[in-house]
Amino acid sequence: MLGRTMRRVQAGNPEGFSLIELLIVVAIILIIAAIAIPSLLRARIAANESSAVESLRTIGGAEVTFQSTYPTVGYAATLAALGPGTGNTSCPSGGPTSTAACLIDTVLASATAAASAKSGYYFTNPVTTATGSVNVTYEMDAMPALLGQTGVRGFCTDSDGVIHFDMPAAVQGSVSSCAGQNALQ
Repeated sequence: MLGRTMRRVQAGNPEGFSLIELLIVVAIILIIAAIAIPSLLRARIAANESSAVESLRTIGGAEVTFQSTYPTVGYAATLAALGPGTGNTSCPSGGPTSTAACLIDTVLASATAAASAKSGYYFTNPVTTATGSVNVTYEMDAMPALLGQTGVRGFCTDSDGVIHFDMPAAVQGSVSSCAGQNALQ
């Protein structure tokens, strides 16, 4: 019986797989990839959007802390003022100031353009409304660095602390236009 089995194995194709068998395997792999890649991209966009919302919450908390710490300034007019200051990677040795409050990290403070985006989103510098020399309100936008690839929704928040979204993403630029968008649940 063992001899009969050995003869059948030896009678098979000694050169390996045929071209048609290899093409079938490649086709199956391509079909699986076509199904998986869009899901992967959607998951990446969802993660980037979640990161942008959390970053806006962080910025909102930092703005409130900044306003109470520096009441003669009000809300910060730049992200750099909330972070370690313009061009700095660490807090000043003399401690926080109104131009370098060290309330947010350097990565978030410098994510003000698509080229320096944090998790696929960049943040506009706050649009502030001043009464005299005190900034009494602010509005902040989070925009995808590459619309459709890193995110599809734009987010904004203002001094009331509510985060709003806009789809498709568009810079709001004022407290009233941000407040007119859909509130994030």
